Amino acid sequence: MLTSKWHMHRMGLIDFWYYTNEEFYFKNGHILLRGSNGSGKSVTMQSFIPILLDGNKNSERLDAFGTKARKMETYLIDENSNRDERIAYLYLEFKREDSNIFKTIGMGMRARKNKPMETWYFVIEDNQRIGKDIQLMEHNLAISKQSLKNRIQNQFIETQREYMARVNQALFQFPTLDDYKESINLLVKLRSPKLSNSLKPTIINELLSESLQPLSEDDLRPFVDCQII
Repeated sequence: MLTSKWHMHRMGLIDFWYYTNEEFYFKNGHILLRGSNGSGKSVTMQSFIPILLDGNKNSERLDAFGTKARKMETYLIDENSNRDERIAYLYLEFKREDSNIFKTIGMGMRARKNKPMETWYFVIEDNQRIGKDIQLMEHNLAISKQSLKNRIQNQFIETQREYMARVNQALFQFPTLDDYKESINLLVKLRSPKLSNSLKPTIINELLSESLQPLSEDDLRPFVDCQII
């Protein structure tokens, strides 16, 4: 049984924002994006982490400062867009360390002017890879929700909560979904650009207390029952 860690290996954007079909590769789970102010570094990264870890695309997730100034819809169709409809995909590929085993998580979105955005998800665990075994574009356009469902079958996911559970099961295996949610909330807080302004000692204490797992009676029993020799 493989016990090595999963590393982020590749992230991709299909017909999203200014990207048509773009990939970024990680080195041992790390990536460095360079560019001048306003070149899109923040938008690119915030579109993946932590959004793809649980599928929560609320406005607060799109802004490192936690404001509601941005909406996911605006990265597909904004008020100046000449398109009435647009389908986009975001995906994040993980690779098992020292192996050629891959898993990919991601989401599809369909935005239409003056209508709510539609979202669907996927967790691909059969070692098929986007852009190699599974194509998300045809004729220079992102494929439809139904087309993706036909291609990946039971790896297609309808709801955000089920997606979150499948991602946790496939990659992280926190004991409960609440534990996984707490870890993501901690990640969101710690990515703040100005930690010194928002994180006082009391808040840090609360964050750490929430993120640390409580010890059960079974965990504590060996310490209580041990005898000093």
